[in-house]
Formats: sequence, structure tokens, C-alpha cells
Amino acid sequence: QVQLVESGGGLVQAGGSLRLSCAASGRTFSSYAMGWFRQAPGKQREFVAGISWRGGRTNIADSVKGRFTISRDNAKNTVNLQMNSLKPEDTAVYYCAADVAHAGSTYYPDHRTPMYDYWGQGTQVTVSS
Repeated sequence: QVQLVESGGGLVQAGGSLRLSCAASGRTFSSYAMGWFRQAPGKQREFVAGISWRGGRTNIADSVKGRFTISRDNAKNTVNLQMNSLKPEDTAVYYCAADVAHAGSTYYPDHRTPMYDYWGQGTQVTVSS
């Protein structure tokens, strides 16, 4: 079992920055890939970014590439999402997720929702224009 708790969401003006964090507990954190997803009202949950267990490989969605960065600290059992140059269309509930089936250091983080086994409760990010 893995428990995930997100934090860091809030209200920010367009062009601003936020840093989301996800704290993991339970199964050894350093042994699986992690991802961030988001869901806006009336829309499907979509992939934002993923990171392999050692952090050596990342996968960033085209919609946020160049603005968002994913990182992890296995000593602190956290995965972070640094969001810069935020836009109103980034408004959504952001979820972190754990892909416990894939622990290889060369694994390229998957963008597909069903590949992730555990999910946090989400944190709201609102970007005002």
C-alpha cells in the first residue's frame, strides 16, 4: 500500500509560480515511478509529468513543457512539481500518483492513467487572468 498526500496548491495570477509537493508513505518510495496528473471541471484527467524511481528519466506533457519541472527526493519521500509561467488553462485539481509496477531506472514514465496504482486526494490550483 502507498499513501499519497499533495500540498502546495492555491490561487495565483497568470504568469506566477507554484510548487506542488506530494508526500508518500507505505511502500519503499524509491522503488517506483511517480506522476502528476490534473483534472479541470468537465474534463478528463490528463497527464502532466512523470519521473522514474531514481529521477533519471522524466516525461513532460507538451502542454506544460518548458514551464513545469518534476523532481523527487527519495530521502524525503517526496515528489515535486514546479510550475512556472502559469496560465488560466492550468487551473485544475492536481493529483500525484504512484506506478508501483515499474521500478527500473531506465523506465520511461507512462502518461496513461491506468498505469498508476495509487492516487492522492488532489490539490486545487487556480490561475486567475
